[in-house]
Amino acid sequence: MKALELVFFDAGGGHRSAANALSEVVRSQDRAWDLRLMNLQERLDEIDLFRKITGLRMEDIYNLILRRGWTLGSTQALPLMHAVIRLYHKAQVDLLTRYWKDRQLSLVVSVIPNFNRAMFDAMKRALPGTPMVTILTDIADYPPHFWIERQPQYLICGSKRAYEQAISMGHSPERVFLTSGMILNPRFYEAPEVDLQRDRAALGLDPSLPTALLMFGGAGSTKMLSIAQRLGQSGVSLQIIAVCGRNPKLATALRGMPSRIPIHVEEFTRDVPRFMRLSDFFIGKPGPGSISEAVTMGLPVIVECNAWTLPQERYNAQWVEETGVGIAVRSFRNQIVDAARRMVDPCQRVAFQSHVRSIANRAVFEIPDILEDIMQRHS
Repeated sequence: MKALELVFFDAGGGHRSAANALSEVVRSQDRAWDLRLMNLQERLDEIDLFRKITGLRMEDIYNLILRRGWTLGSTQALPLMHAVIRLYHKAQVDLLTRYWKDRQLSLVVSVIPNFNRAMFDAMKRALPGTPMVTILTDIADYPPHFWIERQPQYLICGSKRAYEQAISMGHSPERVFLTSGMILNPRFYEAPEVDLQRDRAALGLDPSLPTALLMFGGAGSTKMLSIAQRLGQSGVSLQIIAVCGRNPKLATALRGMPSRIPIHVEEFTRDVPRFMRLSDFFIGKPGPGSISEAVTMGLPVIVECNAWTLPQERYNAQWVEETGVGIAVRSFRNQIVDAARRMVDPCQRVAFQSHVRSIANRAVFEIPDILEDIMQRHS
C-alpha cells in the first residue's frame, strides 16, 4: 500500500476544504493508498512567532483579519510575512525533518502556499527520493515565494495562467500538470434537483423573481448587510438568499433589516449546493473556491476587486472577466446595483450563463490519477 501525506492548514479555510475533498474522492475510488492529513500549523507551533507575541496562531490571526475585513494593506504586509518565514526557515526545516525522518512515504502533497520551500528542504534530508507535489488552490500564483518555488518538484495547476507561470519559472513540462479547475467538494457534483416554485416558496421567496445568492465565506462579512440594503433600495426586481456562515450577528441584522425585496437568511449550512440550485447568480468575494463552486453550479458571479482584496485573489476577478462568467466591480458600494441590474436582464444573464456552461471543472476527480502517475514514475 502506498502511503501519502497531504499537508494543509486552516488559514482561510480553503486549504482544509481542498484536502478534505481530495481525501473523500480518494476513499470513494478504493485506491490502495494510505492517505494521511497533516496540519502544518501543528507541526510548526513551537516556532510560531505570532503565537509567542499575541497568543494567537499565525493562521488564527489571518482568519481574524478576514472576519473583520482588515485586508487593506495586505499587499504590503505579505513581504513582511515572507521575511518572518525566511527568518525561521532553518527551524522549520529542522522540525519537519524530525517529523518525517522515521516515516515511509511514497508522496508528499501540499495544498498550501508560502511553506513549500521549507517542506522541500526537509524532505531532501528526511525523505530522500520521495517526490513532492504542490497543488495550487488559487487560480494563479502570486510570486515570488507564494506557491511556486524554483525547486525540482511537481506542480498541479488549475488554470492556464498558473501553468504558464510554472513553466516560465523553469519547471519542466513533464513535472507540471494542468487540471480543469479548482478542487471542489464532491457535493457540488451531486447537488439534488430542486423544484424552484415549491422550494423558493418554502423559503418565503417569490418563485418567479431572479434570485441572488449572497455569500462571503464561512465567517460572512458585514459587506453583505450593505449590499442587501443597496439592492433593497434600488428598484431592481430581484430577491436574495443570504448565507451568513458562522456569523449570527450578521444573520440577526439581515433578518431585522427593513427591505423592499424578499430576503431569506441562512446561517452556517452544508446545503450550499442546494441554495445555489435555487439561485440565478452569485454575489461574493473573489475567493477561488466560491467562484468555482458557483460556476460549477451554473451561476454567473459578481465579485469585487480593489485595494482591500487579498493580493492572491486579485487575478480571480480578472479571470471572471476574461472568461465571461460574470462581473468584477471596483466597489460593491457604488456598483452593485448596476451589476445586479445587468444580471437580472434576461438577455445579459443568458450570455453569462452560456460562458458558465462552457467551463467543466472536474479537477478533484482528475488529481488522484495524476498523483498515481507521479508515484509510478518513482516506483
